[in-house]
Amino acid sequence: MAPSLLDLAPVVPVVVIEDASDAVPLARALVAGGLPAIEVTLRTPVALDAIRAIAGEVPDAVVGAGTVITPDQVTQTVAAGARFLVSPGWTDVLLAAMQASGVPFLPGVSTTSEVVALLERGVTEMKFFPAEAAGGTAYLRSLAGPLPQARFCPTGGIGPENAPEYLSLPNVGCVGGTWMLPADAIAARDWGRVEALAREAAELRTLRAQV
Repeated sequence: MAPSLLDLAPVVPVVVIEDASDAVPLARALVAGGLPAIEVTLRTPVALDAIRAIAGEVPDAVVGAGTVITPDQVTQTVAAGARFLVSPGWTDVLLAAMQASGVPFLPGVSTTSEVVALLERGVTEMKFFPAEAAGGTAYLRSLAGPLPQARFCPTGGIGPENAPEYLSLPNVGCVGGTWMLPADAIAARDWGRVEALAREAAELRTLRAQV
């Protein structure tokens, strides 16, 4: 059985790519640092090209698409090579498209009712977004008792300072973040710095085990 998306790495980098030529070296740096699951957000015109390039040229990367909000985007990103899908929220129409896609997906939730609605539909793995604004670790901790079957990838406002607290929760498999992708490093194409920051993020797995 394939491992859960939530268990591939403690951190899923949330990547916004402005220049398609950055996609492959950036992905290689993240993989070399120990973060194989890479979420490329559909926030720029080159996102599909970036997913296609990473899927074709970085075999050790598990590239996915983020900010997926329409069934057409589901189809387009999977065709481009996306191996998982992440949405900031969900509707029945979007959920049906993601379920039919054949790849793992994390629909976004921020309320207890949304979590229960997904559990009714057989979905147990979700994105918690925007994590800090929606209640943070205190909110997730309160969900663990009544809804232990739900597991989360919190994203939004998470950095190296608070990631260990999230990762210590029993219902959190991984977190999403951007701190290993500082804008100045991307602009300078300093992939060595990205790799070093990715390696530090990957070591949060060890910190989690010690909590």
